[in-house]
Amino acid sequence: MASPEIEALSQALARLPGLGPRSARRAVLYLLKRRESALGPLLEALDRVNERLSTCSVCGNVDTVNPCAICADPRRDDRALCVVEDVPDLWALEKSRLFPGRFHVLGGRLSALDGVRPEDLGIDSLVARIAAGGIDEVVLAMNATLEGQTTAHYIAERLEGYPVRLTQLAHGLPVGGELDYLDEGTLAQALRARRPIG
Repeated sequence: MASPEIEALSQALARLPGLGPRSARRAVLYLLKRRESALGPLLEALDRVNERLSTCSVCGNVDTVNPCAICADPRRDDRALCVVEDVPDLWALEKSRLFPGRFHVLGGRLSALDGVRPEDLGIDSLVARIAAGGIDEVVLAMNATLEGQTTAHYIAERLEGYPVRLTQLAHGLPVGGELDYLDEGTLAQALRARRPIG
């Protein structure tokens, strides 16, 4: 049996997404066997991030600088703003390198069941950014869930009086997807969003 400290490390790792108790134990054993080449650098990296981690005061991203690297990049298009539910969504879009504009992280999505109200999210700061001017398009990149679509609809209503073009990510068939593997909601959305060929 492992010492209480090693067991506590296993339990801490098991709380991470994608790691269960067995995977966490394997990770701990790997780190212990490779103490100098794996454990030391990991501890140093975690310590550095822990010391410098901050939330961007402009967009809500997390980074080790404030404003974050995306907000500080002068090559970004200031006229386009992509609104996402949370930081992982921003990182996924940024990894694709397909959106050249700025971002705004809401910090969640509206959910009556979970008690998340508009004032609990970064919607007021989003409206303030748009009211300041200079933004032509707002892309609502909410997840294709009931709560995500409710959040997008609420934001659209809040931005009704502003001279911005509101767009939202397309929903429907994924590239390479086969019809018999798709759920009914995805198929319904794909049928509603059908367009002419040619």
